[in-house]
Amino acid sequence: MELEAMKRYLEKGPENASTIDGLPLRFFDAFFVEGLHVDLIEPGRIICSLKVHPRLLNSGNFLHGGATATLVDLVGSAAIYTVGAPMTGVSVEINVSYLDAAYADKLMEDAMMLFLLRACYLKIDGIQLRNSWKLGIAICRIDTFCAFENVQEEIEIEAKTLRVGKAVGVVSVELRKKKTGKIIAQGRHTKYLPVASKL
Repeated sequence: MELEAMKRYLEKGPENASTIDGLPLRFFDAFFVEGLHVDLIEPGRIICSLKVHPRLLNSGNFLHGGATATLVDLVGSAAIYTVGAPMTGVSVEINVSYLDAAYADKLMEDAMMLFLLRACYLKIDGIQLRNSWKLGIAICRIDTFCAFENVQEEIEIEAKTLRVGKAVGVVSVELRKKKTGKIIAQGRHTKYLPVASKL
């Protein structure tokens, strides 16, 4: 698919809605799962890991809520498929509780604070700052942020199938920080599973 068509669609929204028809199937799925690694897969359970990439961040520089919900959808659907469902079905309900944040640059936070305390207290670019401590932090944050922008926090996504019946599947999905195990979000995903025709 031509990238310019996608760019036009995203920039102009519904007025160019017909351009979406030319996109490859599952374009958005691939956008979210690029870099996803399956650590464990067994019937009814999947554990994946993913480094939080800058493309998945919101303006606060942490994992976007929409990206979190999409991961609940995609990994949860895969878990339903592992128990023998013929199709992953259609989403009926997705519920996500956001409990913490995952950053693309979380590992640099402590180092940045040390840098701020040492380098920004008195001088920035040779200029004496007497009562401008906050200004110093703001300027140094910009400088150090650019220097460490490639550090990424790794998250773990665990999906467990709660029930898969003839017509409905329910899965629980938990996102947590891989290093500490701290829960980032908990989701529950209900899907309608198409019933095979008896004709």
